[in-house]
Amino acid sequence: MMTIINKKQFFQISVWKNLVFLILILQLAACVKKDPLQTATFKTNSGWGYTIAYKDKILIKQSIIPVINDTKSFATEDDALKVATLVKDKLKQKISPTVTEKDLILLKIKF
Repeated sequence: MMTIINKKQFFQISVWKNLVFLILILQLAACVKKDPLQTATFKTNSGWGYTIAYKDKILIKQSIIPVINDTKSFATEDDALKVATLVKDKLKQKISPTVTEKDLILLKIKF
């Protein structure tokens, strides 16, 4: 037995498939919200620093390694990003964003 689909039925099926696909895409986009807290790294004269922004307004700009006695920048961009992520996570948890020497050691930051 052979099923014959006329042009009108074919068009209706195509429209429904596209509509279902569009609805799924829109639902996925609605679920994926942009994080209002954003981290970024920047190059300094002696290494790397980081910023944390809330809705595109810079809250923290850290160009030196916090908590150490020396005033030097992070040795690598990765180090700056690790600390920025830690601070961002603390802000999200609504706790003090202070970085301790223990935090730096746990993150394996070179200082």
